[in-house]
Amino acid sequence: MSANLVRRPRRRAALGALVATGALLLTACGDQTDDAGSGGGDGGGDGGASQEAGADAPLFDLLPEDIQQAGVIKVGSDIAYAPIEFYDENDEIAGIDPDIAAALGEVLGVEFEFENGTFDGLILGMNNGRHDVIMSAMTDTAERQQGVSEDAEGGADFVNYFQAGSAILVAAGNPEGIQSLDDLCGLAVAAQQGTANEAVIEAQQENCDEPIDPIINEVDTETITALQSGRAAAAITDFPVALYNEREAGGGELFEVVGEQIDAAPYGIAVNKEDTELRDALQAAVQQIIDDGTYAEILAAWDAEAGAIEEATVNAGQ
Repeated sequence: MSANLVRRPRRRAALGALVATGALLLTACGDQTDDAGSGGGDGGGDGGASQEAGADAPLFDLLPEDIQQAGVIKVGSDIAYAPIEFYDENDEIAGIDPDIAAALGEVLGVEFEFENGTFDGLILGMNNGRHDVIMSAMTDTAERQQGVSEDAEGGADFVNYFQAGSAILVAAGNPEGIQSLDDLCGLAVAAQQGTANEAVIEAQQENCDEPIDPIINEVDTETITALQSGRAAAAITDFPVALYNEREAGGGELFEVVGEQIDAAPYGIAVNKEDTELRDALQAAVQQIIDDGTYAEILAAWDAEAGAIEEATVNAGQ
């Protein structure tokens, strides 16, 4: 995707200060914590320092002991989904999810360490312990709660923190005259693999006399590129992502969103069902930043107020 597709919007000064002083967000190739030492291991060597650093955080005591000792929550994320999470022009992680994670880190007294991966591989990473949680614009669904992959035991719990549906993104001027899902029949339509947006295409196929030609991509940036290059007549992506590309890409002259938001549902921070203590701590932290106004500031900075929730729920997806 060209650079003009991932421009970061101007930030409020207050939010910039929050991120600067909040939890450290590490890229997959970045340095580890300053005092980690060369031993790596399980982080037990600096456990006392981590616990002392988190002592002033109001919700630190809610965290599981191993997270307290490590001082880190390891986050799996597909960091190619502006404005939810993406690499900015300085190759730093930016977006709604990282900013919310930084705010959660403030009230929990730990760092949220992001590691990049493909969306459909994140679940395996959580199941095998590589990630403590997934935070990647993941829609909370009953299917994912029951078993987020074939080899998952007991599925996952989702701490809900945002709400969004799918949207149809087309080239500026809407050359195909697309207004709804029914207008996609017979056209090439792009979406990201393993997402609710791919499921939208699959479901619409049943309503088409002339089938949709699906262009399914590993990352969402490839979906946007397929639309920009003309290989796809439309792209199905999350509503805030579509709005961001309509507003930011090419100065707002490349794309437009058509039709209504489709099947709005909650995003959730995915947590292994066995990690109930971590789940409950995250739920309390999300509610804390909602109540203190930090959450609203973050969403306002990204023009994403339409996705705001008022209560941090668990497994609200259907």
